[in-house]
Amino acid sequence: MVRLSILDQSPIADGVDARTAVMQTAELAVKAEQLGYHRFWVSEHHDAGRVAGSTPEVLLAHIGEKTKKIRIGSGGVMLPHYSSYKVAENFKMLEALYPNRIDLGLGRVAGGNPIATMALQGSSVGNRGSYPEQIEDLKGYFTSLSSGHRYYGITATPNVDTMPRLWLLGSSEGSAQIAAEKGTAFTFAHFINGDGGEDVVKAYRTQFQPSAFYEKPEANVAIHLICADTDEEANNRAASLDLSLLMLQKGQRSMEIPTIEYAESYPYTAHDLMQIRENRKRMIVGGPDKVKEEIEALANKYETDEVMIITITHDYSHRIRSFELLAEMFNLVKS
Repeated sequence: MVRLSILDQSPIADGVDARTAVMQTAELAVKAEQLGYHRFWVSEHHDAGRVAGSTPEVLLAHIGEKTKKIRIGSGGVMLPHYSSYKVAENFKMLEALYPNRIDLGLGRVAGGNPIATMALQGSSVGNRGSYPEQIEDLKGYFTSLSSGHRYYGITATPNVDTMPRLWLLGSSEGSAQIAAEKGTAFTFAHFINGDGGEDVVKAYRTQFQPSAFYEKPEANVAIHLICADTDEEANNRAASLDLSLLMLQKGQRSMEIPTIEYAESYPYTAHDLMQIRENRKRMIVGGPDKVKEEIEALANKYETDEVMIITITHDYSHRIRSFELLAEMFNLVKS
């Protein structure tokens, strides 16, 4: 049986403001719990006009209050921007508020343009150590720092008797290798890289070293997905995402999620159409039967029982309908 989870980026549709986009994410988390989804993650992006999710830990505090049992987490916190100590305290606080429900997903990409990165890191650029070192520090703040650690003796508070589940997110073998060495779970971002992910996850499992967080490897795969009542309707709704991804690749980060009508009338070049076809490798689009078959095939390819879904449409009701259809197809246990 495939478990389904959601990664939501708080997409800002053309004609909708950022506040509405954030509230839609919170509403979607409640709906996801009602429909029986396994976990609900929110993302981190900066200085981006197409998505509103910039501070996962703040949004998670709100979502945790509105839900009761679904696992919630970050997909992910971009650790190089921050102090590992502060990230540990943020997620220890979330764990104190919502015990045994918190996932701390980590990434190392910028999540924004170079100027936004400089603004986030300020004068501390390059002073936090390497990404693997930051992860090792973070693990120590959740368990205990070794006696030789430069900050030995300090505690990340609040002190609680449970820990968040630690995940690394990545789209390359390098991230998988770090996850394996550090003994964390791993999410392969198929929605970023549609080629070769199954080999990356296989290498992660082979190289995995047990830790205080996991005794054995745990992996899932995240993919763009749009489901509608028919294949034709799904492809029609996916036109907005097709154009949005294309514009992002052209450096137009400020563009909101376009309407279907705008996307269909856009003057695509031959190169644009080729790029859209390439991007479809990172997506599942179709009616219920087609989508179910492709999700199961993806899970089999990655040898995982969990697929994480990113659904971006211009119309919020189309996102809801997509998740409802998935819940029906996979007989998720509704609350």
